[in-house]
Amino acid sequence: MTLRIEDYALIGDTQTAALVGIDGSIDWLCLPRFDSAACFAALLGTPENGRWLIAPKRAKRAARRSYRDQSLVLTTEWELKGGAVRVTDFMPPRDGLPNLVRMVEGLRGTVNMRTELMLRFDYGRLVPWVRRVGGDICAVSGPDAVCLRSSVPVRGEGLHTEGDFTIKEGETVSFVLSWHPSHLSPSEPPHAGGALEKTLLSWRDWCSRLRYDGAWKDEVRQSLIVLKAMTFQPTGGIVAAPTTSLPEEIGGVRNWDYRYCWMRDAAFSLWALNIGGYTEEAHAFVNWLLRAAGGDPANLQTLYGPAGESRLPEFEIDWLPGYENSRPVRIGNAAATQFQLDVYGEVLDTLHLARQFGMGADDEAWALARHLVEFVVDHWQDPDEGIWEVRGPRQHFTHSRVMAWVAMDRAVRAIEKFGLAGPLEKWRDVRQQIHAEVCQKGFDPVRNTFTQYYGSHELDASLLMIPLVHFLPATDPRMRGTIEAIKSELMVDGFVMRYPTNKTDDGLPAGEGSFLACTFWLIDNLALIGKLEEATELFERMLSLRNDVGLLAEEFDPQLGRLVGNFPQAFTHVGLVNSAYNLDRARKGRARALRSA
Repeated sequence: MTLRIEDYALIGDTQTAALVGIDGSIDWLCLPRFDSAACFAALLGTPENGRWLIAPKRAKRAARRSYRDQSLVLTTEWELKGGAVRVTDFMPPRDGLPNLVRMVEGLRGTVNMRTELMLRFDYGRLVPWVRRVGGDICAVSGPDAVCLRSSVPVRGEGLHTEGDFTIKEGETVSFVLSWHPSHLSPSEPPHAGGALEKTLLSWRDWCSRLRYDGAWKDEVRQSLIVLKAMTFQPTGGIVAAPTTSLPEEIGGVRNWDYRYCWMRDAAFSLWALNIGGYTEEAHAFVNWLLRAAGGDPANLQTLYGPAGESRLPEFEIDWLPGYENSRPVRIGNAAATQFQLDVYGEVLDTLHLARQFGMGADDEAWALARHLVEFVVDHWQDPDEGIWEVRGPRQHFTHSRVMAWVAMDRAVRAIEKFGLAGPLEKWRDVRQQIHAEVCQKGFDPVRNTFTQYYGSHELDASLLMIPLVHFLPATDPRMRGTIEAIKSELMVDGFVMRYPTNKTDDGLPAGEGSFLACTFWLIDNLALIGKLEEATELFERMLSLRNDVGLLAEEFDPQLGRLVGNFPQAFTHVGLVNSAYNLDRARKGRARALRSA
């Protein structure tokens, strides 16, 4: 049975994550980190590429599933003629090495169950050496070792581990999968019941800190839980998604590895965390950014590894057929080597927000900021690959120049508002130069809209950022014209596309879904120009795209009516949180751009 992307749910321990299908199969898991090689890669191939199934013998899709008590503890239930059963999946908070716990509980009658564990290391390529150690099943492949402890008998069969068992009403059996470096002895796995209580308590405590109390409290909480789950706890970095190569178009080639931390997401994420009241996580993210961005400004990257790693070489693996035969499957991301001018604005905007929130305002942070600003002074007129990381020719992208203006504007405001030292008049002059050039060269007066890049006639959803970063108010006639043009030309079945891929030389064949963050940006703009009813209606439609456990992917394919792209996507959930907040403010008559400068 082939599952759609929305048929998966997320479990994780804030250092890695797994995707659990509605059929009871865990089809994606990287150990011990988000960006480690997968040991379950069936998501991008077949069961032979690694998975772990626990389900009734003759059942397929479960009847229902949900997260317990505002957590990432997943429960999946099957209703059968002879009985009912529940499987609870979770990853306990780490105080050492990662564990994955699966508990099977009989709810009614008697159910015949099956477990089938296929460990395949290096993204489904390597069959491990498996042996029994005491009562555990242990698998070793190079540096990795995984041990399974089960309260029911399991056996080796044809390069996988399987077991059949019967569960009756009131009975519970458990399985614990633990990873450790193969050169070390395994640690004692946790007791399943105790680990469950500890995990629920941890999430309960975290959710109790939620400060947002607007109209969409449940939806915002769930999105913030996703954001928390994708925060690499040791460093504070937030990965864009826990997956790689889920296609932006089914059968297409726009398949990227998103298990890294994007600088571009920083300011949006900081706002979302602050809206929720999660200042500890926000502060950790700012500190991660400062460490990653430190050094020569010319070497600033758009993305880094979860711990700030800069070398993320991209390569293709040919032994995986890809999700629904969407090739290639890519590991690493070559966008790390691109020049993207907008990133400088994003970093400086984030540091500006951090100062406003009372974090990250020390002398060292300002010293770094000054180096970044001077780089922008010298290079703001250079073409770049832009926000969408095109693999075609560099252009003078309008959004990139707007973000160069943001870099200068936040530097000026740091001096004016916070009394920091710097060449105020010089930076004011550069800020004005950039603003004037964008309004002249990035704007089409005939069509009354900003354009994708200087001299282009095409639109780009990134232009919706112009009011959100305070370059121009949304009510400016030029921006109103841009909003209407985007609604007319970039919306497909009510969702905003990034840009017309059939008319833009981005180095790839045309074809992708609607990038969901862009529709949230449109919602923000509609709220800012007073079209609150339209904005709310569109927001509710976006909420309806979430799967049954509240998760959103990177994109939505309007023609197929399904989620596409990597899943779940942090940037999408951040957009949901920020738009909910913007709509709350607009409903109270206090609409203004979220990132208050």
